Amino acid sequence: MQQIEFRDDLIINKMKRLYISETKNKIGENVLLKGWIDTRRDHGKLIFIDLRDRSGAVQLVFSPAKEELRKIAEELRPEWVVEIEGLVKERPKAMLNTAIETGKIEIEVERIKVLNQSKTPPFDLAGDGYEINEETRLKYRYLDLRRRRLLNNLILRHKVIKYIRNFLDGEGFIEIETPILTKATPEGARDYVVPSRIYPGKFYALPQSPQQYKQLLMVAGIEKYFQIARCFRDEDTRGDRQPEFTQLDIEMSFASQEDILNLIEELYIKISEEVAGKKILQKPFPRFSYKSAMERFGDDKFDLRPAFAKATAGKQEKNPDILAFAWVTDFPLFEKTETKQIASSHHPFTAPKDEDIHFLESAKNEDLLKIRSWQHDLVCNGYEIAGGSVRITNPQIQTRIFEILGHGKEEIISKFGHLLTAFEYGVPPHGGIASGIERFLAILNREPNIREVMAFPKTGDGRDLMMEAPSEISEGQLKELNIFFKNNPQRS
Repeated sequence: MQQIEFRDDLIINKMKRLYISETKNKIGENVLLKGWIDTRRDHGKLIFIDLRDRSGAVQLVFSPAKEELRKIAEELRPEWVVEIEGLVKERPKAMLNTAIETGKIEIEVERIKVLNQSKTPPFDLAGDGYEINEETRLKYRYLDLRRRRLLNNLILRHKVIKYIRNFLDGEGFIEIETPILTKATPEGARDYVVPSRIYPGKFYALPQSPQQYKQLLMVAGIEKYFQIARCFRDEDTRGDRQPEFTQLDIEMSFASQEDILNLIEELYIKISEEVAGKKILQKPFPRFSYKSAMERFGDDKFDLRPAFAKATAGKQEKNPDILAFAWVTDFPLFEKTETKQIASSHHPFTAPKDEDIHFLESAKNEDLLKIRSWQHDLVCNGYEIAGGSVRITNPQIQTRIFEILGHGKEEIISKFGHLLTAFEYGVPPHGGIASGIERFLAILNREPNIREVMAFPKTGDGRDLMMEAPSEISEGQLKELNIFFKNNPQRS
């Protein structure tokens, strides 16, 4: 019996499995399909089942003439995984379903095999899922991802990243991976740190961004670099932030700010129109100085759509379907924060405007706050989706910036000595930009937060409920890492 079943499987698998979306072109042919039971409907003598796979859904029909198949169909439940063979037939005109791609056909089942059963899911998988408690959705994320909305979000993510790679390759860029285990440096947010087993008491840090590495690649003569980079920041999470996220990271040598803006503008126009099928409010993108943006909008992350809607009195496309891009430039190099009298507006590697460099000699904060920078931000529909700058390449200016930000000489050498040393060996002028992949995808998909465009996001408070992380580690691991808990007797 065991051998017969095995041989039967071999014979069956000679037929090539089709995706459900392909069946619409196979009328009159037998097909092999595999997927999940979506819904079941009993209509007297006939049983109808919708079968679902990644590509779509199709209606299966179980005829009363085939009693054994009907008995199996009566046992089938949602989310069971099955394999079927059947004849593709045109639906009767009265039963056409124009809402789905395969709505003109149905499959008359001739053989069915249950590959795996399923428990009843903890929530409905048919809708968009917004009404379901998010913690429950994230705990069973592998089920949540079965819904069409999230699958489409991930498909668009794949298409956008694929387009980015092809576009930048055509522009002469080289994709280079930079290290994940690196050095803790003060760049604005808290670092995630990783203890070293081999070097007790020392730590790696996960990169907040590849900033210093990409600048070092410019020193190395790469000239045009990009990376779809994973970044890690230990900061309070919000709808548009996560402990780990993905950004498009770009750096160019011998490039002006204008070169960077023109490249990114062309890329985002093409992604928006050719990949996402969106309309853009204004091309080329309007540009605002930081000062004019604050005076007009009260924010450097603004939305141009309300003014557009008012001006057109609703005669144009609905606002949510339009992407309103704009550039913001001429940011101040420094700013006051709640905790510091002076801090970098962007990051400490941003170059000051040439005409304002003389203010760096001043010890007065009011003079330092007058300095404008070569920073540039791209905003869209009220969100900052990209930010970058022309970089400092003069070691003396870079050292002075570090001093202004409160770093002593020893700390500067300890934290940034590698970069300053590299700048002594023929560094080209360079600049770049980093764009948040998830934030832009959330806008394209009209999602409320970036968790909806990530496969396995964390909760708003930074937890992975599915994997139960963060979690404790064993005493043995702690001992290997020479980590002891001072105020916890059980783990000290």
